[in-house]
Amino acid sequence: MGKSFGSTAMFLKWAGILMLVTILMPFQLLAQDTLDLYGGKPVPNARQGKLAALPTKQAPGMVYRVIRPSLEVYLPAEGTANGTAVIVCPGGSYKVLTYAGEGVATAKAFAKRGVTAFVLKYRLPDDAISSDKTIAPLQDAQRAIKIVREGADKWRLDTHKIGVVGFSAGGHLASTLATHYRQPVIENSNNTSLRPDFLVVVYPVISMQDSLTHADSRRNLLGNNPTEEMKKLYSNELQVDVQTPPTYITHAADDRLVDVDNSIRFFESLRHHQVPVEMHIYPKGGHGFIFGMPDWTTPLFTWMQKANWLSK
Repeated sequence: MGKSFGSTAMFLKWAGILMLVTILMPFQLLAQDTLDLYGGKPVPNARQGKLAALPTKQAPGMVYRVIRPSLEVYLPAEGTANGTAVIVCPGGSYKVLTYAGEGVATAKAFAKRGVTAFVLKYRLPDDAISSDKTIAPLQDAQRAIKIVREGADKWRLDTHKIGVVGFSAGGHLASTLATHYRQPVIENSNNTSLRPDFLVVVYPVISMQDSLTHADSRRNLLGNNPTEEMKKLYSNELQVDVQTPPTYITHAADDRLVDVDNSIRFFESLRHHQVPVEMHIYPKGGHGFIFGMPDWTTPLFTWMQKANWLSK
C-alpha cells in the first residue's frame, strides 16, 4: 500500500511539473529589447490634438493607440540565427493592432526558425496625433527597416535578408512599404535602402479601389472622401514594378471581411511584372484564419527555405 501511495505521489509530482512546463513554454521566448522607433526624439509628422476616448472594454493583446512607435525584438536561440530578419506588422483595420496574436506570436514562430523578428507598433491613422495621418504608418514602417538595416551588425544580420510580414491592414502597410520604398516619407540622408528583400502578406488589404477595398481600412487611412489619385496611389496592386520584392501571399477563399480578390489581383500584378511570387489560398478559414490553423506557417517556411532565406 505504501509503495502504491509512493508511486501515485511521484506520478502526481511529475504530472504537476509537466503541466507547469506546458503552461510556461509559450512564454519562454520573451522580447529581448524594445526600441523607441525615433530614439526619444520628436516623432515626425506628430501634432497635439484632442484624443478620442479609448474603449471602456479593451480586449487583451490589442493595442488601441500608439503615440510612441516602437520595435519589439525577438532573437533566435543562441547558435540558431541564420542572419535573416523580419519586421512584423499586425493588422486591425488601421484602427487597432492585433498585437499579441498577429505580432508577438508570429515573431516567436520566426525566431524559432532562426529568424530575428521585430514587431512593429506603428501609429494608427489619427488626425489628432498626425498632421498627415495617411503617411504616419508608412513613416514608421520605413523607419523600422532603416533601423534594422543600419543595425545589422548589432543583431548579426545579413543586410540583404530583411523582409516584412503583414496581416490584414498590416498587409496593406507591408505591401505599401514594398512598393513605395523609392519615395521616402522619413529623413534618410544616409540613403539607406528602404526596400524589403522579401514580402509576406496574410489575408491582406491590398487595394483602395471602390470595388475591392476593405471599407473601414480605407476610411481610417484615407478619410471619408479620398480622391481618385489617392485611391490609386495606395492601391498597391497598381504600384508593382519589376523591382518589387519576392512575395508570399496567403488568404482564405471564404474571407468575408477582406475579399480574397485583393490577394489574387496582387498575385496577378506581381506575376505580370516577373516578380517571384507564391500564393496559398485555403478554401475555408475566413478572416484571421491563422488563429484556427496553427500549421499555417508550414508552407511559408518551405517557401523561405527554398529561397534561401532560412540558410545561414
